[in-house]
Amino acid sequence: MTTILIRKTSKGEYRGFLCRGHAEYARKGQPDILCAAISVLVTNTINSLEALAGEKMKYSADEADGYIRCDFEGSLQERSVFLLDSMVFGLEDLSRSYGKEYLQVHFEEV
Repeated sequence: MTTILIRKTSKGEYRGFLCRGHAEYARKGQPDILCAAISVLVTNTINSLEALAGEKMKYSADEADGYIRCDFEGSLQERSVFLLDSMVFGLEDLSRSYGKEYLQVHFEEV
């Protein structure tokens, strides 16, 4: 199962997120469309925040473990918040569509 932890302040400002695990939606040895969809949403959001919005962040990943961590260095611009809202919307939609046994999205106040 993939678990996504979205970190926000008490005021609702994004501080970062953490992704852990593989969805394991597909049979072993078969391409996993859910894992691929999660990866595309998360990776594209990080790339867009950096390249299009110019946000400063620290991120690390380990594909073998299904691990991605992204921490923002400061408050985000409005367009960056929109990008993150879009990522969260997509992830929550995948969780509803494929099932919480494969993908869970949680929020943590920091």
